[in-house]
Amino acid sequence: MPQNRWSDKRERQYGHVKEGLLDKGKPERVAEEIAARVVNKERARHGEAREASKTSTDDLSSGRRGGLRSHRGEGGRTRDQLYNEARERGVKGRSSMTKAQLLKALSH
Repeated sequence: MPQNRWSDKRERQYGHVKEGLLDKGKPERVAEEIAARVVNKERARHGEAREASKTSTDDLSSGRRGGLRSHRGEGGRTRDQLYNEARERGVKGRSSMTKAQLLKALSH
């Protein structure tokens, strides 16, 4: 565990987040780092940490942020998915567009 003084609640939270990330195929080291960041951010948001950055206290909570992004995966739709949608909508020049350009074209 990265911290010695987490409460029992935060230890459980760390374990749950880490397990969820491992289940999704993340490497152990990455899962541990992300879980620790989530727990530390929640501690800062709830006044349990000695120091807290402005983004830790003012940004969306980790749970809310994950809930908002849960259906898009890590990078949202793939370029191929965007390309197929662009083809269905008849977007001109789609074959030479990047993922970002396809997203922009489809957002109009």
